[in-house]
Amino acid sequence: MTTTTLITVAPTGAESVKSEVPALPVTLDELVRTATECAALGAAVIHVHVRDDDAEPTLDLGRLRATVEALRAGTGLIVELSTGGAVTDSETDRLAVLDAVPDMASCTMGTVNFGDDVFLNRWEFIVELHTRMQDRGVVAEYEIFDLGQLAALQRLLGRYGLPAGGHVHVDLVMGVPGGMPGTVDALVACRQALRDLPAGTTYSATGVGRTSVPVMLAALSGGGHLRVGMADTLSYAKGRPVESNMQLVARAVSLAQLAQRPPATAAQARELLGLAA
Repeated sequence: MTTTTLITVAPTGAESVKSEVPALPVTLDELVRTATECAALGAAVIHVHVRDDDAEPTLDLGRLRATVEALRAGTGLIVELSTGGAVTDSETDRLAVLDAVPDMASCTMGTVNFGDDVFLNRWEFIVELHTRMQDRGVVAEYEIFDLGQLAALQRLLGRYGLPAGGHVHVDLVMGVPGGMPGTVDALVACRQALRDLPAGTTYSATGVGRTSVPVMLAALSGGGHLRVGMADTLSYAKGRPVESNMQLVARAVSLAQLAQRPPATAAQARELLGLAA
């Protein structure tokens, strides 16, 4: 059982609309301010999606590079870029995300129904993304939307080797309509499957929407880490909209402390994930 909790904040995502969610950070200034506030509370990693001048999701490389540079200059957070983007983004654009040279990047381990859409991740694309990250020294976080994707990860690592840094870390994304539910039983099933991965593999868990709190509690009790943020959750409680990402990070920190697993510092997080100091 790990003694600290790695807390990741995912502040924006690609699904919510700024006009409907005014608190959503979409400009670079808003994102850096959010990152600074969340780091002060105990977050160690920021999972980044960027928006354009119209607050629409974009994988524009110039914006990605500027975002990575600003977050590094203004915070001590580990900067993780999403290679998922929006469901409409091309594979070429998603691979080019790595050209922004983040500390980490996501690697989703399979295709999944995503609400009314399809989040497409072909095997050949996954392999290309994994090997490019190895070559460039970008640490991978393997996003798992369903149980079978852990078997796909075992296959990937067996054929193409460990990620950059040598440590395997997965994020269980739970509660997406079309993916696995955000339940204790689903998390336990994933923990069983994680035993087939290399020794020392760690996991974070993300509960989408109303599954956020049950997933956090289950993850903490099972030795897991946490991802929270407005990318995944817009309601703090029934009938109570989220006011800021700080609110969600503060709750995660409080639960981690209650579990006697306080938030990992940035240095502890880097050591855990196999990142250079």
